[in-house]
Amino acid sequence: MFTRTELESKTIQELRDLCRRYGLKPTGNTGYKTSYVTSLIAFPAIALNQMKEGRGIKKLSFEAFQNIGAALDQMNDPTDEQAALIKLTMEERRLHAPQSWEQQTLINLYKAKQKLEEVMYLLGE
Repeated sequence: MFTRTELESKTIQELRDLCRRYGLKPTGNTGYKTSYVTSLIAFPAIALNQMKEGRGIKKLSFEAFQNIGAALDQMNDPTDEQAALIKLTMEERRLHAPQSWEQQTLINLYKAKQKLEEVMYLLGE
């Protein structure tokens, strides 16, 4: 992340700006560079340790992960005709109302399924 040398060459204002940019609070007296340097050097290790301890953002339970998989299974895969309409929709071709509303529902379901698949991939790493 940041090296001590890199940070110590900055002014207090530059260090203050870095802390603001990343939403960090200086450790100790704000009149000293070391207060900012300490926070900027320590935060990556602290953040990862908090995750390991289960504080803040954390991994899903196996049950929650399975529930996302179950939702994907329930959504099923598009039929050949639905896949063709999805492709047509991606080409910005629209049916006339009221079928256009159902077409939009189909494309929304397809996009949601794709995003859930991406979620499963990201959480499975």
